[in-house]
Amino acid sequence: MDISSIHLNQSLSSYAPCFARNASSFSHKQSLLTSCRVSFGLRGPNDCNWCRFKSSCRSLVMAREKGEKTEEHPLIDDSVDAEDESKVVRRPLKLPERDFNGTPYVPVYVMLPLGVIDMNCELVDPDSLVQQLRILKSVNVDGVMVDCWWGIVEAHTPQVYNWSGYKKLFQIVRELELKLQVVMSFHECGGNIGDDVHIPLPQWVMEIGQSNPDIYFTDREGRRNFECLTWGVDKERVLRGRTAVEVYFDYMRSFRVECDVFFKDGVISEIEVGLGPCGELRYPSYPAKHGWRYPGIGEFQCYDKYLMKSLSNAAEARGHSFWARGPDNAGSYNSSPHETGFFRDGGDYDSYYGRFFLNWYSQVLVDHGDRVLALANLAFEGTNIAAKLSGIHWWYKTASHAAELTAGFYNPSNRDGYASIAAMLKKYGVALNFTCVELRTLDQHEDFPEALADPEGLVWQVSADISIMMVLNAAWDVSILVASENALPCYDREGYNKILENAKPRNDPDGRHLSAFTYLRLSSLLMERHNFLEFERFVKRMHGQSAPDLQVFPNEKHPKFKEIDGQVAAE
Repeated sequence: MDISSIHLNQSLSSYAPCFARNASSFSHKQSLLTSCRVSFGLRGPNDCNWCRFKSSCRSLVMAREKGEKTEEHPLIDDSVDAEDESKVVRRPLKLPERDFNGTPYVPVYVMLPLGVIDMNCELVDPDSLVQQLRILKSVNVDGVMVDCWWGIVEAHTPQVYNWSGYKKLFQIVRELELKLQVVMSFHECGGNIGDDVHIPLPQWVMEIGQSNPDIYFTDREGRRNFECLTWGVDKERVLRGRTAVEVYFDYMRSFRVECDVFFKDGVISEIEVGLGPCGELRYPSYPAKHGWRYPGIGEFQCYDKYLMKSLSNAAEARGHSFWARGPDNAGSYNSSPHETGFFRDGGDYDSYYGRFFLNWYSQVLVDHGDRVLALANLAFEGTNIAAKLSGIHWWYKTASHAAELTAGFYNPSNRDGYASIAAMLKKYGVALNFTCVELRTLDQHEDFPEALADPEGLVWQVSADISIMMVLNAAWDVSILVASENALPCYDREGYNKILENAKPRNDPDGRHLSAFTYLRLSSLLMERHNFLEFERFVKRMHGQSAPDLQVFPNEKHPKFKEIDGQVAAE
């Protein structure tokens, strides 16, 4: 009797936040020998686009008769070379998976590449894009998401808009019978993980910023963040006679008029309205360009003259004019909570002044969302609207939740900081698009135990309409649609399984689920054979269909597409 040992790679952990290239570039034999798990964090420094693997293996032993073929790998038999005629088969241990066959249908969208439209508003390489979209359509992807960049469309002159490249793109999407999620992107592109292009704010806005840099978010040291406009100018006529919210409304209204046909025929299924850096409703509290590295607590971003004036007015109204200042003991971008007088346990964040400041700081965030979404409702009446909320999970297990506080979420352990945001979204019937559904608390603890991160706890709370009911389904109980997207690219089975579990909570008596999921993003990596087969399987399970386990062999022909240089291609 020969002994075959099956090696299970238990722990391939990644540096958060970063991702690893999938094992699709390995040979077939290596794919049988290795099982890779990649875990993902949120946006982080530009120079950590690599993964640090800590692998530990254990051997499980099973016996089979000499020459016997295994059921899972019928092509593996005595042709395998082994010393002393012992036959060694190494393969991943099959762990139990939840069966999603018959579960509710969750639409799956795919984000298009950031550079699909160039700075002249021309569609880049349309022929290749059409081929990729046909492949997505062949595996029943529901649609695609695209950013409509302010810095491209209104680049040179106020209220002169160029939508030409986007309209060509939308026509292609319509002809392929796909749907569109369109993002009104009022922020700069570039500087974040995965950003391979740079799209600044409009040139005429940057010219204003040269003479008046207070139109940008500013930290305590006076460093400006050029990614988006400070919310302090929402109602200030500093943009050639218009306020910021008027500029945003004019842009949205122009899009609605110019792309009317795509609204009328239902191609555009949703508009996501950008509300801050990366399009997310948050302060730019952890910018890599200013030296932030995960898991730093970040810094408050309220030191432009407009927000400081707002703070002064709030302090005067409270009767404590000396509170018209930011905290002077909140540390720096890469501090830990316990190193600061403000965020440490029992620190000033919970003092009378601390509570006043944090209430004001977080209310500015809510008020900005309220103003912009009210105008979005006017511009896109009758169209589904969404707003993105970032998943800031690090330091979640500390009392102060410092990283959330600097980002504008007043959510310490003794307060529900997301209830006011949920109420604002519900007021306008806006869906919540929440990131970090693929993250696992275990991964974060292994890589950065000092960060006391809990992405699963955060998903639990945010998806629960951010109310006293700490259950995933509470958002749906109050009729807020919840959609989601992954924070960083995902190619592995474990990441997909985590997304599925959050998309379709187990044992929900009403069968509630995410309204949609958007995958980040279409790329050559996704189109590699092994990666795309995993993605196809994921789509089927999101759609509630049966999806047998994959057995990937180099010569196996896929019924829907062919392979060219390791990439899938349309037949």
